[in-house]
Amino acid sequence: MEATKKSKTFSRDKLIKQLMYQSMALPGVIFMIIFTILPIYGILIAFKDFTIFRTVWESPWVGMYWFEAAFSDPLFWTVMRNTIGINVIRIITSFPLTIAVAIMINELTNLRFKKTLQTISYLPFFISWVVLGGMLRNWLSEVGLVNNLLMDSGLISTRVPFLTNDNYYWAVAIISDIWRNLGWNTILYLAAMTGIDPTLYEASKIDGASKLQQIWYITLPGIRNIIALTLVLTVAGLLGSNLDQTLILQNAMNFQASEVLGSFVFRMGISNGHFSFAAAVGIFVSVVSFTLVVVTNFLSKKIGDADIF
Repeated sequence: MEATKKSKTFSRDKLIKQLMYQSMALPGVIFMIIFTILPIYGILIAFKDFTIFRTVWESPWVGMYWFEAAFSDPLFWTVMRNTIGINVIRIITSFPLTIAVAIMINELTNLRFKKTLQTISYLPFFISWVVLGGMLRNWLSEVGLVNNLLMDSGLISTRVPFLTNDNYYWAVAIISDIWRNLGWNTILYLAAMTGIDPTLYEASKIDGASKLQQIWYITLPGIRNIIALTLVLTVAGLLGSNLDQTLILQNAMNFQASEVLGSFVFRMGISNGHFSFAAAVGIFVSVVSFTLVVVTNFLSKKIGDADIF
């Protein structure tokens, strides 16, 4: 009883001492409550026949009707194929590429060149998709920069319709996404590499280890927790989609290849007013993403002590 009383007193005293820090966190907590916690009740519309003319509570219950409607919609499975296909290829290509680029930047000895390269690689991330999409639409048009370069170099004999042909959209979406985010995604790895004890590299040099051996036996094990963390977060977003990129690059000619879950939910919910249908699809995505987080975190335990959550 006395121990419990002392514990409560200690917690209250500690809270009073940290009052300034707690008050700094308060706006963020309030923001999360208003925009994250309170709106959760809105998932009810996935189980109701909701319209803007009735409140959530006035709308009649329809059970799993909207989930059945989504799963029986042929377009839904086309959207699933596009979303999973684009994201799986993007993960397979960008995940190891990001690690490789981070290691290459870390191995640079010329500090000025290293900072310049980092700045150049980060720059596309700070360009809005609205601006970047406009640039891509100009570059990839049949009379654009890319086609002109390919024609002038003799690599192609006829101009390629990159943005008006379903067969090319996935490649355009994946490459442009990697280009925009590659430099920014290296930040976590570079930060983790600074925490590796430099004496390990010195000792390996004395033992005659090559640069590749140092990377394999020192650098990669030293950042394995960050690799596991980013893997969990990346796989969790398997059903996510870059809505900005899709809306900018999408057109009637590439619709069958470009429509992904994000744009599908936006189109059904906001554009067409089928809010319950869109909410049902959103809940499905959330459940699958949560499952992927749990499974990936479990698998990450196989990488030594890389238990993230």
